[in-house]
Amino acid sequence: MEGVGIESELRMMKTPHILLISLPFQGHVSPMVQFTKRLASKGLQVTFLCPSSTIVINQSDSINIEYISYKDGPTVQDLELYMANIQKHASDKLVQVIEKQKRCGHPFDVLVHDSLMPWAVDFGHQHGLRVASFFTQACAVNAIYYLVFQGKPRPPLEEGSSLSSLPLSIPVRDYRDLPSDLYDERHPGSIELLGSQFSHVQKDDWILCNTFLELETQVVNWLSSKWKIMTIGPSVPSMFLDKRLADDRDYGLSLFKPEGEACIKWLDEKDTDSVVYVSFGSLANLVQDQMDEIAWGLLNSDCNFLWVVRDTKKSKLSEKFIEEFADRGLIVNWCPQLKVLAHNAVGSFMTHCGWNSTLEALSLGVPMTVLPQWMDQTTNAKYIVDVWKTGVRVKARDKESITREDITKSVKDVMEGTKREELKTNALKLKEMALEAMSKGGSSDKNIDDFISEIVNPTTST
Repeated sequence: MEGVGIESELRMMKTPHILLISLPFQGHVSPMVQFTKRLASKGLQVTFLCPSSTIVINQSDSINIEYISYKDGPTVQDLELYMANIQKHASDKLVQVIEKQKRCGHPFDVLVHDSLMPWAVDFGHQHGLRVASFFTQACAVNAIYYLVFQGKPRPPLEEGSSLSSLPLSIPVRDYRDLPSDLYDERHPGSIELLGSQFSHVQKDDWILCNTFLELETQVVNWLSSKWKIMTIGPSVPSMFLDKRLADDRDYGLSLFKPEGEACIKWLDEKDTDSVVYVSFGSLANLVQDQMDEIAWGLLNSDCNFLWVVRDTKKSKLSEKFIEEFADRGLIVNWCPQLKVLAHNAVGSFMTHCGWNSTLEALSLGVPMTVLPQWMDQTTNAKYIVDVWKTGVRVKARDKESITREDITKSVKDVMEGTKREELKTNALKLKEMALEAMSKGGSSDKNIDDFISEIVNPTTST
């Protein structure tokens, strides 16, 4: 309906019903539930399937949440069995909710599935639904895994391996800047899993990517020549971007209980740009030597620091360090990361470069000290440092080891060095681009509207 806004168009007809399902990892739940809120804000009815262990922080009345138990079965250490267990529990739940909605007279129209659930494509079509795959990685990483799935390049890569098959828009020249699964065999089965995202991609009706066009223009255009790509990010709460979704200040769902009050109260007492925020996500597993060097490197930097350390990892902090950091540091089990990054006391973010954390820092204009651990984080770090120029990478003397001197130097470079002004300027530019993408008429907002229009009017889909 030319000239009619998507919200007005939806008021004229039966409300579409969208079913979304995520893997039981925070980095997958958060962006998908945020996309769910965007759809609901534009008038769609949505049902989101998420892990039974999820903590509901702030649920929207317009979003129906159904829970799936992933607790039984093998652990994540046996990746193949773990994903098979997820498929069984998730497909059983999908059948239940699909049949329930049919009985209620308001069946689902579209299934949006995590890209690491490729089996959901055929499943959705078998149940009469159109299907969208939701990618929670950078498009550059998607392009690399896609080429690996096609057999070029072939892992495991070694020094001197040819990277000539990579698109020119991916500025990776060293194999160690590729996702670690391609050269590090410590996580058997992961490269097969990540490649499987593309096993059914030609059958998907849409490919949704949690990024924005202006951030990855060349590689998005390259992928768009192959599939129907729609960039719909950054999928972060609206009050930290365009502020079009009232009171949308957190993701609403979390696998961890944040210690928000203590963090913000502590930050309120600190000077502007005086705090290094340190977090390595929910899955990183730092070894003892790494914990020691990071701890003393932070302490020796003379900067205030707020460090997220999971309860299961706190035993790796030495008693001597705990005695000495009290005046300048705060260690918490988990925290409301967006609120922390938005706080004026935070001057930089030491991060593992998970894609959600990367997008959050870019969206809030925060320079980064990067310490990637595995998988896509190494490629994200490459972009942060050498493409977007919003961060400094901690020097690694070999594949894993770092020293406290490396940590101290990198922290100082980002917090007070000659590079800080350039890093901050670039970070603020990308913050404005992220805001524009999600604002009304921006590239991501327009893609979301187009996605909805094609659901409402199937004949307009190509």
